[in-house]
Amino acid sequence: VEDSCPITDSSILLIESFFLTSRFRGEGYQEGFQRGTQRGLHNGWRHGASHGAKLSSEISFYYGFAISWKCLLERQSDDRSRKRLKALEALLNLTQKFPLDDPQSVKLQEDTEKLRAKFRQVCSMLNVPTDFKDYIRTAEGTSF
Repeated sequence: VEDSCPITDSSILLIESFFLTSRFRGEGYQEGFQRGTQRGLHNGWRHGASHGAKLSSEISFYYGFAISWKCLLERQSDDRSRKRLKALEALLNLTQKFPLDDPQSVKLQEDTEKLRAKFRQVCSMLNVPTDFKDYIRTAEGTSF
């Protein structure tokens, strides 16, 4: 009776190939996952910084708008001007209390909507359009 091993050299190569393929697939997956995570974090950071800058710019605009109109109306003593000043003070108060340092605030969206609504109300009281596209000029077509 011969004792022969049923495993041949070719079957050993096949088994080793299978394990190497599995190992490299696993390593490739891990490397790809790490790269994807890093890329996702980087893209998320850029996206957040961009939107944070836009929101900060918007709030700063509201603040400057309110300060400017407040300065214009402070010397007037009629009832209409007092109501406008009160609304401007409320707008200023909202801009100053806005949670700029807490981007994960659960009230961020709510506070943003309140601020925008107050701005629209103030613009209505002042008879000023809320859309400033017509007043902002770009350098396109400008020649010096």
